[in-house]
Amino acid sequence: MNEPNRARPMGIDLPIGTDATSVRRRIEAMEQLLENSFTVPGVNYRVGLDSIVGLVPVVGDFVTAAMGMWLVWEAKNLGLPRWKLWRMTGNVAVDTAVGAIPVVGDAVDFLFRSNTRNLKIVKRHLDKHHPATRTIEG
Repeated sequence: MNEPNRARPMGIDLPIGTDATSVRRRIEAMEQLLENSFTVPGVNYRVGLDSIVGLVPVVGDFVTAAMGMWLVWEAKNLGLPRWKLWRMTGNVAVDTAVGAIPVVGDAVDFLFRSNTRNLKIVKRHLDKHHPATRTIEG
């Protein structure tokens, strides 16, 4: 049975608290979903919903932009400085603007991983200001 402070979307056990550790786990899960969910057969290249949904003209880019901005909203709730939030917003804006260009934008979407860049910004902040949230990456 689910604990009252846990969510299980798509079988992923996510904390729903507002503490830094819970937020970090949610942001990491969203980045994984958006950037590294699937492996392209034959080339062994990881892609996520950002690249796949972005193939749908106009609507796909705005859906993935909204999902990317959720990461920025979570970062704001952690207390990141405004300049970091603006940088994260810029990453999402560039990804959305370039991704909206037919064909070329879809190719760039596979290479420019705004959500991964934003996760790095959040992780650096958390590692400095909330070191207890640090996880061992293997």
